[in-house]
Amino acid sequence: MSTLTALARAQAAALGVAQPITTVAHVHVSARPLVLVPLALAGEANAPLAAMVGDDPRSPRLLVVVQPRNRDQRFAFAAELAGSVVPYIEGFCGTEEEVPAGRGGESRVRFADAPQILVPGPAAAGFVRLLGRSTRFRRTDGEFAVDPSVPLLGRWLSFLAERAAHPGSCLLLTATDSLSRHWASGQSDLEDLNLAALVGWIDPPPGLTGPQAAAAAEDPLTWPPAGPATDPGFDNEVLAPLIAACQRAAGGAAERRARAALADALAGQLVPTWRLLWRAVGLLRAMPSGEHVGPRWNADKDAFTGYARYLQSGGAPQPRRDGAVAAARRLNWLERAQATLGAQRAFDDPLVMAEYRLAGEAFAGTVVTAEPDRIDHSGPRRRLRPLITVATADPVLLAPGAIVSAPGRPGQKGRVVSVTSPAGQPGAVVLELSGGMGRKLTATPGTVPEIGERLCYSTLTDGYQPSAEFPLAEETPWTHGGPPAPYVPAGEDADEEWS
Repeated sequence: MSTLTALARAQAAALGVAQPITTVAHVHVSARPLVLVPLALAGEANAPLAAMVGDDPRSPRLLVVVQPRNRDQRFAFAAELAGSVVPYIEGFCGTEEEVPAGRGGESRVRFADAPQILVPGPAAAGFVRLLGRSTRFRRTDGEFAVDPSVPLLGRWLSFLAERAAHPGSCLLLTATDSLSRHWASGQSDLEDLNLAALVGWIDPPPGLTGPQAAAAAEDPLTWPPAGPATDPGFDNEVLAPLIAACQRAAGGAAERRARAALADALAGQLVPTWRLLWRAVGLLRAMPSGEHVGPRWNADKDAFTGYARYLQSGGAPQPRRDGAVAAARRLNWLERAQATLGAQRAFDDPLVMAEYRLAGEAFAGTVVTAEPDRIDHSGPRRRLRPLITVATADPVLLAPGAIVSAPGRPGQKGRVVSVTSPAGQPGAVVLELSGGMGRKLTATPGTVPEIGERLCYSTLTDGYQPSAEFPLAEETPWTHGGPPAPYVPAGEDADEEWS
């Protein structure tokens, strides 16, 4: 937890309401998200019990598994879920947009929008990942055949779960994570995983404070757990007798009544969370979007387009495990994406940038001197290298030679020439500027900061970062298992101890 977030939590506890820790939204919220609230049977690994799904807050679809331990009923549930999820996803494959050519490239075409699935929290996202893993390899013919929509659902859920690991991706969005990245409640991170309590802190009902609303959220009769786990009291006192009644019913009216009673009980567990998720959508939509949210969503659209076309071309399901080289490349990719996301959030949001200023990795101040026409004669060619001095009250821990940039001037870099910071007095940072001033030895008007202008400089960058070098897969060293065999989907891929 950062210092400023800890301070915001203390303020929230003192004032009785969550405090904003951002000035803009750093997640994309779709105009038509698909909300999914899953429930799983306690004591069973990823055994689906029920789900509420839909893209209209007024008309959710309830799916119920009468006997979650029955494998046939599990895959029948998956087929029903596919009936809602797959058409929603494929509905974004009809409209395309042209992406202008980049530097040295060609224009291309991608889908104009992408799906977004919203779940209550990390545990529900884990349910999605495991459900995808347990269904994407299923056969649609022969013994134990499943509906053709089941493996297709599994591939899409696996894609969404893998994409969710990419920092900044919003294809699979968790409500608790998204809200806690924008507000600091007066409770612990663990307690923030309770969606009802977190929303209570952020938007308490009239007449209640955040702590009172969070305390009320602990009552499982009013606010059942947001899935996939259910409340033990509900399991023992309500669920078990209803499932037993369904098993005893011999068909006809008795069985219909038993199933209806079970569906009503499960709907009562799901509806409160369904409403909370749509409240979360409203809270996030009320915030203005950060400047880099759109480009990150474009990257999600690119990923969605690529995987949709891969499936259309008959691509195989995702392998159960990555090879050593593929895993290393993926880790390097995720690390670079995380660094880029951190920089983009800071550039978009002064409250986020304040964390870096407090740590000495950034500083804000006013330009007090400027030499816009300074020429550097040290090299074989004369170069335009203006000098500016920025007076700042921030602690500056940057050494001479460090490269910094300002959010409003992304094409311009500053090299720290010197830092003076007298004890108890505002300091001064001298910067030598390069880039973003035109190609002549005279700076284009407006490209060099003027005296009196207030700027924020940091070491952060969201520019292109080259990938680390890795061997080819066929050159995997023996210490990492040697070259992997080409992946060929097999029937045993579907075997899981927990499925």
